[in-house]
Amino acid sequence: MDKIGVIGDYDSICGYSALGLDIFPVTEAGEASATLRKLAAGGYAILYITEGMFQQIRNTVDRYKDDYLPAIIPIPGQGGSLGIGMGLVNQSVERAVGSDILS
Repeated sequence: MDKIGVIGDYDSICGYSALGLDIFPVTEAGEASATLRKLAAGGYAILYITEGMFQQIRNTVDRYKDDYLPAIIPIPGQGGSLGIGMGLVNQSVERAVGSDILS
């Protein structure tokens, strides 16, 4: 069975361990990029990343955007949503349909 991991600051992701997800607390962008690459190579099918960290390592995340696995999904951090997740949904729909039908 494929694994699911969560990357971000400890306060934002600690609760996910209660759901049985593997958590990977990071404090800086370099550490987050290295963790993402390691987990992507290590059989993780889904990786949730807090939006703040997602923003900081966008170049690393973009390397995996056209790959089947892992699915990299931004989630709100402790401070709330930055709107990144919804923006990605809008981009995906526009790419699939050919126009922005959600706005």
